[in-house]
Amino acid sequence: MKAILFDLDGTLIDSSEGITKSAQYALAHFGIDEPDLTKIYFFIGPPLIDTFMNHYGFSREQAVEAVAVYRERYHKVGIFECSLYPGVKECIEELKRQGYMIGMASSKPEESCRRILEHFGILGLFDDVVGATMDGRIDTKEEVLNEVMRRWSEIPKEEMCLIGDTMFDIDGANMVGVPSIAVSFGFGNVDEMLKAGAKTVIDDLRELPAKIKEIFQR
Repeated sequence: MKAILFDLDGTLIDSSEGITKSAQYALAHFGIDEPDLTKIYFFIGPPLIDTFMNHYGFSREQAVEAVAVYRERYHKVGIFECSLYPGVKECIEELKRQGYMIGMASSKPEESCRRILEHFGILGLFDDVVGATMDGRIDTKEEVLNEVMRRWSEIPKEEMCLIGDTMFDIDGANMVGVPSIAVSFGFGNVDEMLKAGAKTVIDDLRELPAKIKEIFQR
């Protein structure tokens, strides 16, 4: 048995509007004005607490409060301010026809991942959905992937492959010894991801089933 793991933001969905507007809302709570949403795309991908601390110098206590404010807007409005990338359903359906297990490995809270997948009518295509926990126990991509391997302990890690769009995905996969593939249409730098060890890059999810065969045959 082999398993294909998908990141969510920037890999299956363009979630930039909901994430950046919710980040903008949280920053305004602290008197920080960020009118240009394109300048805060760095909120997409990494754990929110880390982003508030690293980019704005927040203490951990302030970052925790900022995440809570962010979620006030995100869970009401922002969660569905997103769109599915072309070819998602066709890609996953073909992978399932070929016999792969399909999982999600996202740094977004698991509950939010399930709501989004259900909203787009594709939750049933996933054998499991693994995301961050609201209490911060599971937060980073490495921690999420370790939880995947705990749940799917019968599948060797070299028989898994993570599909992602940022260095957080590729680095997380490297840390746990899982192969990775980068997508070019998300929010990361393709050259950086390839240099970091992504096996290949795809420009359209419908390319993935053929690429996966090549990866596992090497």
